[in-house]
Amino acid sequence: MSTASPTREAELIASVPHDLLIGGRWQPAASGATVAVEDPATGATLCEVADGDATDALAALAAAHEAQAAWAATPSRARGEILRAAFEAMTARADELALLMTLEMGKPVAESKGEITYAAEFLRWFSEEAVRITGEYRPAPAGGSRILTVRQPVGPCLLITPWNFPTAMVTRKVAPALAAGCTVVLKPSELTPLSALALAQILTDAGLPDGVLNVVVTTQAGATTEPLIADPRLRKISFTGSTAVGRHLIELSGPQVLRVSMELGGNAPFVVFDDADLDAAVEGAMLAKLRNGGEACTSANRFYVQRAVAEPFAARLAERMAAMKVGRGTNGVDVGPLINARQRGKVVDLVDDAVARGATALTGGTAGDGPGYFFAPTVLADVAPGSRLVAEEIFGPVAPVLTFDDEAEAVAAANDTEYGLIAYVYTRDLERALRVAEALQTGMVGVNQGVISNAAAPFGGVKQSGYGREGGREGIDEYLEVKYLSIAAGWH
Repeated sequence: MSTASPTREAELIASVPHDLLIGGRWQPAASGATVAVEDPATGATLCEVADGDATDALAALAAAHEAQAAWAATPSRARGEILRAAFEAMTARADELALLMTLEMGKPVAESKGEITYAAEFLRWFSEEAVRITGEYRPAPAGGSRILTVRQPVGPCLLITPWNFPTAMVTRKVAPALAAGCTVVLKPSELTPLSALALAQILTDAGLPDGVLNVVVTTQAGATTEPLIADPRLRKISFTGSTAVGRHLIELSGPQVLRVSMELGGNAPFVVFDDADLDAAVEGAMLAKLRNGGEACTSANRFYVQRAVAEPFAARLAERMAAMKVGRGTNGVDVGPLINARQRGKVVDLVDDAVARGATALTGGTAGDGPGYFFAPTVLADVAPGSRLVAEEIFGPVAPVLTFDDEAEAVAAANDTEYGLIAYVYTRDLERALRVAEALQTGMVGVNQGVISNAAAPFGGVKQSGYGREGGREGIDEYLEVKYLSIAAGWH
């Protein structure tokens, strides 16, 4: 059953700003260019939004720079209250924001609503952290002076967000930046700009001063952002996306010695030991694999299952995935489309490569017919370790199952990747759980659970998955500098 009529969908899309937000004013791109926003379930154009360029981006940076001093001087309670008001507005409008997300990104409405709840939580969490920005006062160990430390905002930030979580990835960056007293130039994905533009309108309506948040949508990411990165007025970059692009941004940030936070690719292992509760492991696998249709950096990418339970685990997982209903996210389905033809083509190539190397599709393994970018939920057994999807991020509803014999082999296989974002471990043995979790080379570990994202917890990875943390108490530190003042002991 559809959650909204075509008329309601059109009205919702029309209610969202389609322009760039620069200095508190919604305006078209300087060039007059626009970019089409596509429904990935049908391939149809939903609307067109302004397609900015370097001229627009530099104007946005100028506005952010001009607003920086006053925003930094704004009492932390006042900054927090704006974030809190935006949280309440998002919560009140959760249904329409979820539908908007589904229309442009494809995920089922129920998942979109879950993301809105998660995204709003960053606004609430950092509204509370804003008033907890503290320093220290202590005597110097040798005497003669006092050590005073204060934490101050880094300054104007460039925040670059992806298409797969078009609201949560924005609030996860924007909320701590604003709470810390930083101004922002936001570049959301041109594939899913409507969610970011709707959020910017909510923050503006909540009382955010002009120029504090600026939004530039662009199809020319490099040409648009590189002049900002070279501009001394910019002081920080936070990026979520591919490792290849992240490396390039790190290189570009060098001449200006910018503060950089990177949340990059993943290749998450999902390890199931023979003493695990198999029903719980399958349930966790469904969550870890099919959240967002597999289009998530936290998605379980490689399933390592101890040999004695590998066959029943794969069979149960295949039975569950075969029962998933695939279709347009507004129609009460379990799995929506992939984001575009390019992404679906990548998934097809990875599955074909695995099958050519001897893998067997227990269910799925094929792309959908007709319009839209669908791929059937897939479980692959007998996967060869050299298959491309063991080394590459799949970003689709495909679960490759491999086997292991002992703990050491499982840990070695899980760590045999350049990535290190998240891992999942299923076992009833608490000592083993802790031992394996500590041995895994990842920034996060889910023990007997398939979803661990939490606004109150630090999110981030190691190795080629990036550095820096988002969320938790640690999240606001990414936007603050520590200043040390030495005060003579005899001062009065």
